[in-house]
Amino acid sequence: MSAPSMPDTSDRLIFAIPKKGRLYEKSLNLLENIGVQFYRKPRHDIALVSNLPVAIVFLPAADIAKYVAEGNVDLGITGIDIIQESQCEDRVQQLLKVGFGKCKLQVQAPVASGVSSSEELVGKRIVTSFPHLTAKHFNELEKALGKEAGSTRIQFVSGSVEAACGLGLADGIVDLVESGETMKAAGLWAIDTIIPTESILIGNQKTRFPELAEKLRARVEGVITAKKYVLCQYNIHRDSLPAAQKVAPGRQSPTVTSLEQSGWVGVSVMIERNEVADKMDQLKSLGATDILILQISNCRV
Repeated sequence: MSAPSMPDTSDRLIFAIPKKGRLYEKSLNLLENIGVQFYRKPRHDIALVSNLPVAIVFLPAADIAKYVAEGNVDLGITGIDIIQESQCEDRVQQLLKVGFGKCKLQVQAPVASGVSSSEELVGKRIVTSFPHLTAKHFNELEKALGKEAGSTRIQFVSGSVEAACGLGLADGIVDLVESGETMKAAGLWAIDTIIPTESILIGNQKTRFPELAEKLRARVEGVITAKKYVLCQYNIHRDSLPAAQKVAPGRQSPTVTSLEQSGWVGVSVMIERNEVADKMDQLKSLGATDILILQISNCRV
Protein backbone atom coordinates (compact mmCIF):
# COMPACT_ATOMS: atom_id res chain seq x y z
CA MET A 1 0.00 0.00 0.00
CA SER A 2 1.43 3.37 -1.01
CA ALA A 3 1.90 6.15 1.51
CA PRO A 4 -0.77 8.88 1.50
CA SER A 5 0.06 11.91 -0.62
CA MET A 6 0.89 15.07 1.30
CA PRO A 7 -1.11 18.26 0.66
CA ASP A 8 0.58 21.38 -0.68
CA THR A 9 1.39 23.79 2.17
CA SER A 10 3.65 26.23 0.28
CA ASP A 11 1.21 29.16 0.60
CA ARG A 12 0.01 28.40 4.10
CA LEU A 13 1.11 29.26 7.61
CA ILE A 14 2.26 26.07 9.35
CA PHE A 15 0.87 25.57 12.87
CA ALA A 16 2.25 22.58 14.81
CA ILE A 17 0.55 20.86 17.72
CA PRO A 18 1.52 17.70 19.63
CA LYS A 19 0.38 14.59 17.77
CA LYS A 20 -0.50 12.59 20.89
CA GLY A 21 -0.31 12.58 24.66
CA ARG A 22 -1.65 14.89 27.32
CA LEU A 23 -1.40 18.04 25.20
CA TYR A 24 -3.05 16.70 22.03
CA GLU A 25 -6.74 16.92 23.01
CA LYS A 26 -6.31 20.27 24.73
CA SER A 27 -4.54 21.69 21.69
CA LEU A 28 -7.37 20.48 19.45
CA ASN A 29 -9.91 22.11 21.75
CA LEU A 30 -7.97 25.38 21.64
CA LEU A 31 -7.89 25.34 17.82
CA GLU A 32 -11.66 24.79 17.78
CA ASN A 33 -12.20 27.70 20.15
CA ILE A 34 -10.18 30.09 17.97
CA GLY A 35 -12.24 29.16 14.92
CA VAL A 36 -9.72 27.00 13.08
CA GLN A 37 -11.68 24.47 11.02
CA PHE A 38 -10.01 21.40 9.53
CA TYR A 39 -10.42 17.69 8.93
CA ARG A 40 -7.54 15.34 9.59
CA LYS A 41 -7.52 12.36 7.26
CA PRO A 42 -6.53 8.95 8.68
CA ARG A 43 -2.76 8.37 8.75
CA HIS A 44 -2.09 12.00 7.79
CA ASP A 45 0.00 14.26 10.01
CA ILE A 46 -0.94 17.36 8.00
CA ALA A 47 -4.42 18.87 7.74
CA LEU A 48 -5.44 21.89 5.69
CA VAL A 49 -7.61 24.50 7.41
CA SER A 50 -10.74 25.23 5.39
CA ASN A 51 -11.40 28.81 6.55
CA LEU A 52 -7.84 30.20 6.78
CA PRO A 53 -4.61 29.81 4.76
CA VAL A 54 -3.19 27.58 7.51
CA ALA A 55 -1.98 23.99 7.66
CA ILE A 56 -2.01 22.08 10.94
CA VAL A 57 0.89 19.65 11.40
CA PHE A 58 0.93 16.99 14.10
CA LEU A 59 4.43 16.44 15.49
CA PRO A 60 6.00 14.82 18.55
CA ALA A 61 5.93 17.49 21.27
CA ALA A 62 9.68 17.11 21.73
CA ASP A 63 10.30 18.22 18.12
CA ILE A 64 8.05 21.28 17.87
CA ALA A 65 10.42 23.85 19.38
CA LYS A 66 13.23 22.73 17.06
CA TYR A 67 11.07 22.97 13.95
CA VAL A 68 9.85 26.46 14.88
CA ALA A 69 13.39 27.60 15.70
CA GLU A 70 14.71 26.33 12.37
CA GLY A 71 11.96 28.08 10.41
CA ASN A 72 10.12 24.99 9.18
CA VAL A 73 7.03 25.84 11.27
CA ASP A 74 5.47 29.27 11.87
CA LEU A 75 3.55 28.66 15.11
CA GLY A 76 3.56 25.82 17.59
CA ILE A 77 2.25 24.69 20.96
CA THR A 78 4.78 22.96 23.19
CA GLY A 79 6.09 23.03 26.74
CA ILE A 80 8.54 25.47 28.28
CA ASP A 81 10.54 22.37 29.26
CA ILE A 82 10.81 21.33 25.60
CA ILE A 83 12.01 24.79 24.55
CA GLN A 84 14.74 24.73 27.17
CA GLU A 85 15.68 21.10 26.52
CA SER A 86 15.96 21.89 22.78
CA GLN A 87 18.10 24.95 23.63
CA CYS A 88 15.84 27.12 21.48
CA GLU A 89 15.05 29.97 23.89
CA ASP A 90 16.88 32.56 21.77
CA ARG A 91 15.56 31.28 18.43
CA VAL A 92 11.79 31.27 18.99
CA GLN A 93 9.29 33.90 20.04
CA GLN A 94 7.59 32.84 23.26
CA LEU A 95 4.22 34.45 22.56
CA LEU A 96 1.92 33.48 25.45
CA LYS A 97 1.06 30.73 27.89
CA VAL A 98 -2.00 28.81 26.74
CA GLY A 99 -3.38 27.79 30.13
CA PHE A 100 -2.83 24.02 30.18
CA GLY A 101 -0.07 21.45 30.56
CA LYS A 102 1.14 22.75 33.92
CA CYS A 103 3.58 20.39 35.62
CA LYS A 104 7.10 20.24 37.03
CA LEU A 105 10.36 18.74 35.83
CA GLN A 106 11.51 17.01 38.99
CA VAL A 107 14.29 14.86 40.35
CA GLN A 108 12.79 11.70 41.83
CA ALA A 109 14.42 9.01 43.94
CA PRO A 110 13.17 5.73 45.44
CA VAL A 111 11.54 6.30 48.81
CA ALA A 112 13.26 3.17 50.12
CA SER A 113 16.71 4.58 49.28
CA GLY A 114 16.40 7.35 51.84
CA VAL A 115 17.78 9.88 49.32
CA SER A 116 16.24 13.27 50.03
CA SER A 117 18.19 15.77 47.90
CA SER A 118 19.72 16.11 44.44
CA GLU A 119 23.15 16.50 46.02
CA GLU A 120 23.00 12.90 47.23
CA LEU A 121 22.64 11.73 43.61
CA VAL A 122 25.76 13.52 42.35
CA GLY A 123 28.11 10.95 40.86
CA LYS A 124 25.36 8.34 40.55
CA ARG A 125 23.12 7.08 37.72
CA ILE A 126 20.25 9.23 36.45
CA VAL A 127 17.76 8.19 33.76
CA THR A 128 15.73 10.86 31.97
CA SER A 129 14.05 12.04 28.77
CA PHE A 130 15.61 15.48 29.37
CA PRO A 131 19.39 14.94 29.16
CA HIS A 132 20.30 18.60 28.55
CA LEU A 133 18.36 20.05 31.49
CA THR A 134 19.39 17.15 33.69
CA ALA A 135 23.07 17.55 32.82
CA LYS A 136 22.86 21.29 33.44
CA HIS A 137 21.27 20.72 36.85
CA PHE A 138 23.82 18.15 37.98
CA ASN A 139 26.78 20.02 36.49
CA GLU A 140 25.88 22.96 38.73
CA LEU A 141 25.68 20.66 41.75
CA GLU A 142 29.01 19.00 40.86
CA LYS A 143 30.66 22.42 40.68
CA ALA A 144 29.12 23.54 43.98
CA LEU A 145 30.25 20.33 45.70
CA GLY A 146 33.73 20.37 44.19
CA LYS A 147 33.11 17.12 42.30
CA GLU A 148 34.49 16.20 38.90
CA ALA A 149 32.41 17.68 36.08
CA GLY A 150 30.33 15.02 34.35
CA SER A 151 30.77 12.49 37.13
CA THR A 152 27.00 12.01 37.31
CA ARG A 153 26.06 9.39 34.71
CA ILE A 154 23.02 10.51 32.74
CA GLN A 155 21.26 8.06 30.46
CA PHE A 156 18.55 9.04 27.96
CA VAL A 157 15.35 7.00 27.56
CA SER A 158 12.31 8.10 25.59
CA GLY A 159 9.60 6.70 27.84
CA SER A 160 8.67 4.83 31.03
CA VAL A 161 11.34 6.73 32.93
CA GLU A 162 9.69 5.94 36.25
CA ALA A 163 10.51 2.23 35.83
CA ALA A 164 14.29 2.76 35.68
CA CYS A 165 14.96 2.66 39.41
CA GLY A 166 12.81 -0.42 39.95
CA LEU A 167 14.68 -2.22 37.17
CA GLY A 168 18.04 -1.37 38.73
CA LEU A 169 19.04 0.93 35.88
CA ALA A 170 19.21 4.16 37.90
CA ASP A 171 19.64 5.62 41.35
CA GLY A 172 17.29 8.48 40.47
CA ILE A 173 15.31 9.89 37.57
CA VAL A 174 14.35 13.26 36.13
CA ASP A 175 10.88 13.46 34.58
CA LEU A 176 7.77 15.59 34.22
CA VAL A 177 5.34 15.27 37.11
CA GLU A 178 1.75 16.47 37.05
CA SER A 179 -0.16 14.82 39.92
CA GLY A 180 2.67 12.61 41.16
CA GLU A 181 0.47 9.50 41.31
CA THR A 182 2.54 7.59 38.71
CA MET A 183 5.71 8.29 40.67
CA LYS A 184 4.14 7.21 43.95
CA ALA A 185 2.99 3.96 42.34
CA ALA A 186 6.60 3.34 41.26
CA GLY A 187 7.86 3.90 44.81
CA LEU A 188 9.42 7.31 44.01
CA TRP A 189 9.20 10.71 45.61
CA ALA A 190 10.19 14.22 44.53
CA ILE A 191 13.44 15.48 46.02
CA ASP A 192 13.99 18.55 43.83
CA THR A 193 12.28 20.63 41.15
CA ILE A 194 14.42 21.68 38.18
CA ILE A 195 11.81 23.91 36.51
CA PRO A 196 8.05 24.46 36.63
CA THR A 197 6.63 24.23 33.13
CA GLU A 198 3.43 24.63 31.10
CA SER A 199 2.32 24.80 27.49
CA ILE A 200 3.12 27.90 25.50
CA LEU A 201 2.43 29.29 22.03
CA ILE A 202 5.69 29.92 20.22
CA GLY A 203 6.43 31.61 16.91
CA ASN A 204 9.02 31.58 14.17
CA GLN A 205 10.99 34.83 14.30
CA LYS A 206 11.06 35.04 10.49
CA THR A 207 7.61 33.84 9.52
CA ARG A 208 6.39 34.66 6.01
CA PHE A 209 2.93 35.35 7.44
CA PRO A 210 3.37 37.89 10.27
CA GLU A 211 -0.17 39.34 10.02
CA LEU A 212 -1.83 35.92 10.07
CA ALA A 213 0.42 34.78 12.91
CA GLU A 214 -0.60 37.84 14.92
CA LYS A 215 -4.29 37.20 14.17
CA LEU A 216 -4.01 33.66 15.50
CA ARG A 217 -2.03 34.82 18.54
CA ALA A 218 -4.74 37.39 19.33
CA ARG A 219 -7.43 34.75 19.00
CA VAL A 220 -5.58 32.46 21.41
CA GLU A 221 -5.13 35.34 23.84
CA GLY A 222 -8.86 36.08 23.63
CA VAL A 223 -9.82 32.50 24.46
CA ILE A 224 -7.39 32.36 27.38
CA THR A 225 -8.65 35.69 28.72
CA ALA A 226 -12.26 34.54 28.42
CA LYS A 227 -11.47 31.50 30.57
CA LYS A 228 -9.74 33.61 33.18
CA TYR A 229 -12.28 36.46 33.47
CA VAL A 230 -16.01 37.04 33.84
CA LEU A 231 -17.99 40.22 33.19
CA CYS A 232 -19.37 41.84 36.32
CA GLN A 233 -22.22 44.34 35.98
CA TYR A 234 -23.66 46.37 38.83
CA ASN A 235 -25.39 49.64 39.71
CA ILE A 236 -23.96 52.02 42.30
CA HIS A 237 -24.29 55.61 43.46
CA ARG A 238 -21.75 57.84 41.79
CA ASP A 239 -20.35 58.95 45.17
CA SER A 240 -19.31 55.34 45.85
CA LEU A 241 -17.88 54.76 42.38
CA PRO A 242 -14.21 55.59 43.24
CA ALA A 243 -14.21 53.02 46.06
CA ALA A 244 -15.89 50.44 43.82
CA GLN A 245 -13.29 51.00 41.11
CA LYS A 246 -10.56 50.23 43.63
CA VAL A 247 -12.27 46.93 44.42
CA ALA A 248 -12.73 46.01 40.74
CA PRO A 249 -10.49 48.14 38.49
CA GLY A 250 -10.79 45.77 35.51
CA ARG A 251 -8.12 44.88 32.99
CA GLN A 252 -7.97 48.48 31.78
CA SER A 253 -10.84 50.37 33.42
CA PRO A 254 -14.56 49.84 34.01
CA THR A 255 -17.24 50.97 31.55
CA VAL A 256 -19.50 53.46 33.34
CA THR A 257 -22.89 54.69 32.08
CA SER A 258 -25.39 57.08 33.68
CA LEU A 259 -28.73 55.67 34.77
CA GLU A 260 -32.12 57.38 34.64
CA GLN A 261 -32.11 57.48 38.43
CA SER A 262 -30.29 60.65 39.44
CA GLY A 263 -26.82 60.12 40.90
CA TRP A 264 -26.61 56.45 39.93
CA VAL A 265 -24.43 54.72 37.33
CA GLY A 266 -24.22 51.30 35.76
CA VAL A 267 -20.79 49.64 35.68
CA SER A 268 -19.41 46.79 33.54
CA VAL A 269 -16.01 45.43 34.45
CA MET A 270 -13.94 42.30 33.86
CA ILE A 271 -12.84 40.51 37.03
CA GLU A 272 -10.86 37.33 37.50
CA ARG A 273 -13.03 34.26 37.78
CA ASN A 274 -11.38 33.06 41.00
CA GLU A 275 -12.13 36.38 42.72
CA VAL A 276 -15.84 36.58 41.89
CA ALA A 277 -17.38 35.82 45.30
CA ASP A 278 -15.04 38.11 47.22
CA LYS A 279 -15.47 41.01 44.77
CA MET A 280 -19.27 40.69 44.85
CA ASP A 281 -19.25 40.84 48.66
CA GLN A 282 -17.05 43.94 48.65
CA LEU A 283 -19.17 45.72 46.03
CA LYS A 284 -22.33 44.88 47.96
CA SER A 285 -20.82 46.38 51.12
CA LEU A 286 -20.21 49.63 49.19
CA GLY A 287 -23.88 49.88 48.26
CA ALA A 288 -23.81 48.27 44.83
CA THR A 289 -27.07 46.68 43.68
CA ASP A 290 -28.16 44.29 40.94
CA ILE A 291 -24.73 42.70 40.79
CA LEU A 292 -24.62 40.27 37.88
CA ILE A 293 -21.90 37.87 36.69
CA LEU A 294 -21.87 37.03 32.98
CA GLN A 295 -19.73 34.33 31.41
CA ILE A 296 -17.36 35.33 28.60
CA SER A 297 -17.10 32.73 25.84
CA ASN A 298 -14.53 34.66 23.78
CA CYS A 299 -13.04 38.13 23.54
CA ARG A 300 -10.26 40.30 22.11
CA VAL A 301 -8.06 42.22 24.50
